[in-house]
Amino acid sequence: MLETLFLMGQGFINALSPMNLLFAAAGTAIGIVIGCLPGLSAAMGVALLLPMTFTMAPETGLIVLGAIYCGAIFGGSISAILIHTPGTPASAATAIEGYQLTLRGKAGKALAVACFSSFCGGLLSCISLYFFAPLLAQLAMKFGSPEYFWLSVFGLTIIAGVSSKSMVKGLMSGAFGLLLSTIGMDPIEGAKRFMFGQASLYEGINTTCALIGLFSMSQVLILAETKIKERAKAAKFTDKIALTGSEIKRLTPTILRSWVIGNLIGILPGAGASIACFMGYNAARQFSKHKEEFGHGSIEGVAGPEAANNAVTGGSLIPMLTLGIPGESVTAVLMGGLIIQGLQPGPELFTRYAPMTYTFFAGFVLVQFFMLGIGLLGCRGFAQISRLSDAILIPSVAVLCVVGSFAIHKNFTDVVIMMIFGIIGYMVRKFGLNPAAIVLALILGPIGEKGLRRSLVLSGGSPAILFSTPVCWVLIGLCVFGILSPIFMNRVEQKSLEQAGGGDIVAPMED
Repeated sequence: MLETLFLMGQGFINALSPMNLLFAAAGTAIGIVIGCLPGLSAAMGVALLLPMTFTMAPETGLIVLGAIYCGAIFGGSISAILIHTPGTPASAATAIEGYQLTLRGKAGKALAVACFSSFCGGLLSCISLYFFAPLLAQLAMKFGSPEYFWLSVFGLTIIAGVSSKSMVKGLMSGAFGLLLSTIGMDPIEGAKRFMFGQASLYEGINTTCALIGLFSMSQVLILAETKIKERAKAAKFTDKIALTGSEIKRLTPTILRSWVIGNLIGILPGAGASIACFMGYNAARQFSKHKEEFGHGSIEGVAGPEAANNAVTGGSLIPMLTLGIPGESVTAVLMGGLIIQGLQPGPELFTRYAPMTYTFFAGFVLVQFFMLGIGLLGCRGFAQISRLSDAILIPSVAVLCVVGSFAIHKNFTDVVIMMIFGIIGYMVRKFGLNPAAIVLALILGPIGEKGLRRSLVLSGGSPAILFSTPVCWVLIGLCVFGILSPIFMNRVEQKSLEQAGGGDIVAPMED
């Protein structure tokens, strides 16, 4: 206990260094810009800017990526409130009441509620991050090769099933990713596999190039195929971006309720912020003492979804850091960043690399304060950014994709791989498959393969070792849950959408 408290204190001291503070502020601002631009997403922003963190210390790079993540989730509410077009899917429910407040001349009030609620939801989610992550890491220390095999299977079933409207398409995406993960040297025997004479594929497909292509370049192609059009003009507002003490008191129960909802959704792998925002909105409306305001501009209807979707951020990091199971597509990208830095998600992050991990946790806390300050001071400026035309957005993102992928190893082959995955990502979206499942399979495939083959070597080829411990059976049960959970989660999301009445919102494409 004393050692943990010492690590927490040391983490804050490290996070408060001028360099970490500067990068945290810059990452938050970049994230808000990405979030308030309809057509971009948090996952895309993190993937696009991942290469720029390679030259940083691991903890600084993670703080930057976490800042972009949190900033983008909040940033989506700006365009949702001012132009009725959510910048990210996580802000779809915010548009319902937020835009009504704008029509009533209270856009400043709506933005203040969104910013304050996002800050509270994100900050409260850090409590569970500090409390649950070390406990789950201690459990993971008992894992052997059979357990890691089942853990990788569980991760694939969850993300492939829940993140896709069709379980079959989700599992197809995972299977395709597993096939791609076999490219490179055999991890046990060292034989060449599907390298086609390319020495650059010796260690397999570069995960960062795949991430940039699947999430960023594919979005460029999606935007480019549609007619270039100017964004709707953001509403001008003259009221102050501020909250009174009585309004904060009124919003407190809603924020606390949405924090619990968002944290649980975040910890559950595969659910994501887009579901949490509608559940937070529905809970706010159900428990409100001012139900007559809903549909006409309710500040509780803005606070509910914003606190919930930002509470997802801390919760989704817990399974990713401790078990290597990303909670959603953004944390799948973050996991890729960890691995590129030479860090494997799991117990070692809380033992061998504990100082780095707790510095990241402390930085994640500080990011919430930067989000509050930058959000309140810069909302008017960010409102103008949300009008940026696709004619400017498309070439800008494309250039960043090429430069970012080339910068990894100063190798043009990485650019080619990125472009190939951009085309794959475009086709994946067109056919309704799941790019997050492909990325996760690329990451988890080698872990699962090593776990399976090492287990069989230890047992002399007997598969009985895969069923030899209670933890194996628990993970098998979770795999079954992962396959069946899409049925439940799709019903929850559909019911939440129907209750929220959010069918008329112009929402961006899912990650």
